[in-house]
Amino acid sequence: MRHPAALLIAASSLVLGAPLARAQTATRLWEENCMKCHGEKGEGGGAGTRTLLIPEKRGMDTDRAFFDIIKNGSPENGMEAYGGAMTDPQIWSLVVHIRELQARDQRAKVGKPRPEAGVYKTQRASYKVEQVVSSGVEVPWAVDFLPDGTMLVTERNGKLRTFKDGVLSEPLKGTPEVRDQGQGGLMDVTVHYDYAKNGWVYLAFSEPLGAGGRNGMTQVVRGRIKDSVWTEQETIFRAREQDYSGGGVHFGCQIVFDRKGHVFFGIGERGLAERSQDLKRPNGKVYRLHEDGTVPKDNPFVGQEGVYEAVWSYGHRNPQGLVFDLNGNLWDTEHGPRGGDELNIIEKGRNYGWPVVSYGINYSDQPFKSPFPGEEHAALNIKMPVDRWLPSIGACGMDVCSGKAFKQWEGDLLAGGLSGNNVDRIRVAKDGDAWKVVEREEIVFGMGRVRGVTCGPDGFVYVVLNGPDKIVRLVPADEGKSADAGTEESSTKSRVR
Repeated sequence: MRHPAALLIAASSLVLGAPLARAQTATRLWEENCMKCHGEKGEGGGAGTRTLLIPEKRGMDTDRAFFDIIKNGSPENGMEAYGGAMTDPQIWSLVVHIRELQARDQRAKVGKPRPEAGVYKTQRASYKVEQVVSSGVEVPWAVDFLPDGTMLVTERNGKLRTFKDGVLSEPLKGTPEVRDQGQGGLMDVTVHYDYAKNGWVYLAFSEPLGAGGRNGMTQVVRGRIKDSVWTEQETIFRAREQDYSGGGVHFGCQIVFDRKGHVFFGIGERGLAERSQDLKRPNGKVYRLHEDGTVPKDNPFVGQEGVYEAVWSYGHRNPQGLVFDLNGNLWDTEHGPRGGDELNIIEKGRNYGWPVVSYGINYSDQPFKSPFPGEEHAALNIKMPVDRWLPSIGACGMDVCSGKAFKQWEGDLLAGGLSGNNVDRIRVAKDGDAWKVVEREEIVFGMGRVRGVTCGPDGFVYVVLNGPDKIVRLVPADEGKSADAGTEESSTKSRVR
C-alpha cells in the first residue's frame, strides 16, 4: 500500500526527466534530470507537472514519499524508477535540493516578520522586543539568572560577566582559560536550581591542551562567584587527554539538571564523525552525571571496559540545544551537515545515528547518506529524530517556555538557529508510543544569529544574538513597555528583574 503522501505527490504528476546523467552534486542531478519538467525553481510546467512549492509538500511526513517515488517511479504518471541508476544518497540529495527550493520560495513570499506599532504577531501570542544588553559584549553565548535577578553572560572569548540594574560588569576574575578558536570558547553557563543553598554555577568551555592550545575538548566545571571572582572550581567532566583533538568545530554544549541529582550535557563529535559511534571516545555524546561529577551506577554503559561511563546516549553530531520539558522529558537540537538539523527526544542508551544515517548532504552539495536505515543498520538500534529542519537552521540554544509571561506558549520548546537567524516555537505531543510535532512556527527571524534562548525567571524569552552582538527579550505585547526597558529601536539598556 502506498504511503498517503506518495499518493499526494503522484497525483501532482511528479516526473523526473529522462536518462540519468553522470552527475554527482545535488544541483547537477536536478539540472540534468529534473529541471526540464519541474523547472529551475521547482515551479513545474514541463510535461504538465505541477508546482512542488506548496505547503502540503514541505513537511517531514512527505520525506519518505518523495524518496520512494524517485526511487521506485510512478508508471501511472509516466515516471520511471531511478533506484537502479541512483544510489540512495543521490536520491536523498535530490529531496534535499527540493527542500531548499521550497524554503527559498517560502522565504521570498513570506519575507521578514515586521512589527505593527512595535508588536510582532504569532499564531498564539503577540510580543514586543526589548533591548537588554545592546553593547559591550563580544560573541555572547549564553545567559542564566541568579536568584536576585542578576544575569550571568558568557562570551566565547572566555569572559564571564554579570548584568544587573542596567550595568554590565567587567569580566569576572579567575574563570578558566579557554581555547578560543573556531566554534570553541566559553559556552554555556547554568545556575544550579538550589543556588540559594549551595551557590554552584556550572560552566562549559573548550579546554586548551598542548603548546598554544593545539588541541581542545569540551570540559564542564562548577564554581562559585564571590566578590566578582570565580572561585572554588571543581571539575565535573574532563575527557582523557589522548582524546583531545585539533580543529575548531562541534564542541556542544548546553547544561541542564533533572532535579533528581543529575546533570546532563552534550558534546559534539569535533568533526570526527565516526567517533560518535565509539563509546570509548567522548565525541558526539549526551552525558549524565551526578551533580558532583561522579558516575551514576544506573548509567547504560557502566562496567563496560574502556568506555566513557558517563555516556547517556550517542551517535550525535553537534548537540547545542538541550532541555527538560515541563513533564521531565529530555530534548536536544543538533546540527546536521547541509540540511537535517534534528529535534530529538533523548532516551537512555539510544543511538541517534550519526554518521550512519543523516537528513543532510555534504556542504559541497555532494550526496552524503540517506536518513532511512537499511537492514544492515538494524543492529545499531538507531533512534530517528522527532523532527528535522530542511534546510538547516544551525540549531543552537533551546529552552522550554514556563508560561509565566506567555501563557499561550506554556510547555512549548523554543529553539534557536544560528544560520537561520531564527527562533522556532515547537509544540510536541505523544502519539501512541511515538512523539510528534503538532505545531512549529518561526516566531523570530532576521534579528541576528541566535546563539542562545532562555526563558527567564520573569517568564520573558531572552534571546542571545551574534552579529549584532547583543541580548534582547520578548515580552507580551499586552504588558506594554517596561518602565526601565527600551524598545527594539532604542539603545537604552533595560533592567533585569
